[in-house]
Amino acid sequence: MEFSHESVLLKETIDGLNIKPDGIYVDGTLGGGGHSFAICERLAQQEGSIICIDRDASALSAAGKRLSGFGEMVKVVRSNYADLESVLKELRIDKVDGIVLDLGVSSYQLDTADRGFSYREDGPLDMRMDNRQVLTAKAIVNTYGEMDLTRIIRDYGEEKFAKQISRKICEQREIRSIATTFELVEIIKSAMPMKVLRGVGHPAKKTFQAIRIECNQELEALKNSLNVMIEVLNPKGRLCVITFHSLEDRIVKNAFRINENPCTCPRDFPVCVCGKKSKGRIITRKPIVPSDGEIERNRRAKSAKLRIFERA
Repeated sequence: MEFSHESVLLKETIDGLNIKPDGIYVDGTLGGGGHSFAICERLAQQEGSIICIDRDASALSAAGKRLSGFGEMVKVVRSNYADLESVLKELRIDKVDGIVLDLGVSSYQLDTADRGFSYREDGPLDMRMDNRQVLTAKAIVNTYGEMDLTRIIRDYGEEKFAKQISRKICEQREIRSIATTFELVEIIKSAMPMKVLRGVGHPAKKTFQAIRIECNQELEALKNSLNVMIEVLNPKGRLCVITFHSLEDRIVKNAFRINENPCTCPRDFPVCVCGKKSKGRIITRKPIVPSDGEIERNRRAKSAKLRIFERA
């Protein structure tokens, strides 16, 4: 299958970056290359440049071809955006003028059954964004203890039937190993009341999200990256982050708030004595969300939120 992914909030993100033609930019989640392509169109040849990062070999291959017309202004790197500091050091770059993160799973990953991301396609329980890593969704489902499974499904999926689902998983794997996405879907369904199964939305959506987050350590990567990304921005440089669920959005919102106002002094202190200085300002007091038209064109855009921070 061709690697495809319609970039969500594309215009809003590119406008939010406030791109300088001779600037250095980072796309930390290259995916199908939509954001990178739009950034390249605004950069001056021989002056501007972009570093494109992704863990997924398929994304790098497809997007690399898509961006090949921009020549040497594009540097493609197989890595995790959480390792941005190391990537920049390797490239001998100290500061950049903008960074974009699109934290959504690509359409290619969801629609390719062999990747194991989708509860609508039958395939092996994989869910790895980087196929070099050892941990898979199958290993999580078949080896994690019941309490750990409950915690993951409850905390990462915000699933109120987490306890029942994890118990059913543990019961089933005693009979035989759980190997495919559809096997897991049926187990999830068997743990839920009939009225929930008849309701809106797929019953396996939250559990699949939770296992994917655990498999790829997505929240840890985000938590550990935002401060570093703000630190490597040039003055007036911007960080644009697109999230797709409340767990991610909360992390981004809090990180931006703390970097804007890191002061830890009690509110009744007349002057700051902690010495912590603001790193910049939040551009988006409320997150930017897709228009009705974009949601109509691309249903996967529905839950997207864009937040933007500008370095002082």
